[in-house]
Amino acid sequence: MARTTTMRLIELMVLREDIHSVLKYLGELGEFQFQQEFASDSSDSAKRLNPDASVFERLQQVRAALDLPDLDGYKGSVPLPSDADFESATKIIDSVEDIHKKELTAVDEEKRAVSAYREALAFANLKVSYSDLESLSFLTLRIGKIDPEKIDDLKARLGSRGIIVRLGDDDSRILAASSKKARFALDGELKEAGFTELQVPKDFKGIPDEVLLTLERNKTEAAAALEEIQTERRNFAETHKDELYRLLQIYSIGSQIYSVENSLESTEFVYRITGWIPAFLIRKVMKDLDELTQSRAGIREFLPTEVPSVISGQEKVPVQVKHGKIVSNFERMIFSYGSPLYGTIDPTPFVALFFTVLFGIMFGDAGQGLCFLIIGILCCLKKIKISGWEKFGGIFCCIGISSTIMGLLTGEFFANETLLRPFALWVTGLFGTPHAPILHMMPSSDPASITRMFAFFGFTISIGFIINSCGLIINIINQFSLRRIGKALFGKTGISGAVFFWYVIIFAVRVALFKHAPAAYDWVIISVSLFLTACSEIFQRLVDGERPILENGLFSAVIGAVVEIIEVISSYLSNTVSFVRVGAFALAHAVLGYIINTFVELAPGAGGIAVAILGNAIVVVLEGMIVAIQVVRLQYYEFFSKFFSETGREFKPFSFVYKETV
Repeated sequence: MARTTTMRLIELMVLREDIHSVLKYLGELGEFQFQQEFASDSSDSAKRLNPDASVFERLQQVRAALDLPDLDGYKGSVPLPSDADFESATKIIDSVEDIHKKELTAVDEEKRAVSAYREALAFANLKVSYSDLESLSFLTLRIGKIDPEKIDDLKARLGSRGIIVRLGDDDSRILAASSKKARFALDGELKEAGFTELQVPKDFKGIPDEVLLTLERNKTEAAAALEEIQTERRNFAETHKDELYRLLQIYSIGSQIYSVENSLESTEFVYRITGWIPAFLIRKVMKDLDELTQSRAGIREFLPTEVPSVISGQEKVPVQVKHGKIVSNFERMIFSYGSPLYGTIDPTPFVALFFTVLFGIMFGDAGQGLCFLIIGILCCLKKIKISGWEKFGGIFCCIGISSTIMGLLTGEFFANETLLRPFALWVTGLFGTPHAPILHMMPSSDPASITRMFAFFGFTISIGFIINSCGLIINIINQFSLRRIGKALFGKTGISGAVFFWYVIIFAVRVALFKHAPAAYDWVIISVSLFLTACSEIFQRLVDGERPILENGLFSAVIGAVVEIIEVISSYLSNTVSFVRVGAFALAHAVLGYIINTFVELAPGAGGIAVAILGNAIVVVLEGMIVAIQVVRLQYYEFFSKFFSETGREFKPFSFVYKETV
């Protein structure tokens, strides 16, 4: 069985002149985890110690000002920042800042020109002298701005006490008029509506046409000037895009190196680096670092059993698992639950197999399975990029294949039960009398159908027995590997619990299927194994040499044993029966397919096609999610619970990650 990757702790003593090149090597290697955790510091003092972070931040501002999309990662090998790179970055930053200032000035000029033109246009239709209108003894006039949405409400509230006249094309400019007697009511309503009065010259008669033309020409020239500067910005972005992206990558790495360097133990001339690395890389790393520093670096290697913090239990050795392309897709399912302990069995291959098989059994349809397979292939080819779902491409491929195989057995293709009939007849004909489908799932009034259904439920329980047994075996091996002999021999998930579980299952099968009568030795084996399991704490302390054996007294031990008996029986029973849901979901999927197929046959022509598409889409999305959740639940609660009694520390190596801010 595969185990977690063997790790080593290495200690590096690096001269100040080599620290950047060594950290760059480790970051690009992506297989070195620092022994101490580094906390990111965004304080001003930290930024002063990280000049590359300041340059990177300014380059990001330049990229945003040029309306260029950000990078999603590094493109090939990236060197460390040099003096020439700093000069290039400074030149680009200064040029873009100059263009940005000119653009802001041009934007303000355009706004002023547009505002002046609109103000003038608002009074273009006022051809009577304002002073003449205001001198009327019976008339009160107010000219100004108001929210256009409030004009109708203002008119309604004024009623016959005044009138509102819109000025020009801008709805926010109005002329309000009322009698002198109603001027106080007019001013009150205008104030309530948020009216802002404009100061108009006494002899004002409107805006002459030549003035309007001049203002319009100024507006057009300001817009043209702004467009010219924006064109300059776009041209600059196009010609300097590649160089800007190159500098962003360089200073992203440089800023991360500075960040780590500031957190290391150091003297005036030497830095000390300690961290974990896979054992199979030790010789290569030592050779590369020796060449990189021209033999100026000191390197020491330690076994985990030689590290004081590990021996004392203050530190856990980080856990790394290595797999091929298919199994590696299921790694996150392990680490989302918890990391295995270092030196124990890697459960990822088991999870990959069990998840694929269980999903296929519960979601058996060849057509719908092909949909998952196609989605998985597109994700693997990076053709689908939706919120990170592309990283599950391998899982989609696996469940697509298993669902397709199960669909071929049950004869379902997009809920249709006739399209695969020739295939079923051909396959079954090779082994005897042809019949379709190969595996009957839909129940009927035929007694044989009920028998087949219960046989299928028995099959799913058998799968559960296998999965539970694998969990028990993994735990027993792990406990022996960790030299916890007492836990390996006794307890619900130790040898005594496993013997109880296995023998009860064998005993039940013998009695139910083979009509064997219970014998005395059956009860002896069951009783002894249950007793050893129930009193596991006592026997564990006895085997491991811990004293006193009865830590909390005899009465407490008896109560604990009784509770443990109830726990062992109920948990093993629920762990086994829980896999009935696999058969239940498989049956439910077949029923849903039958319902969809029935509606398709009832709907004529295009209606039937629409029903088929909609029904299958709902099944693929909703039932696919439900089945996936159930499979994950079975893995977590039935399989992982057997050996995941304690979690380890996930291996998270130092590597460069392009990001917008540091």
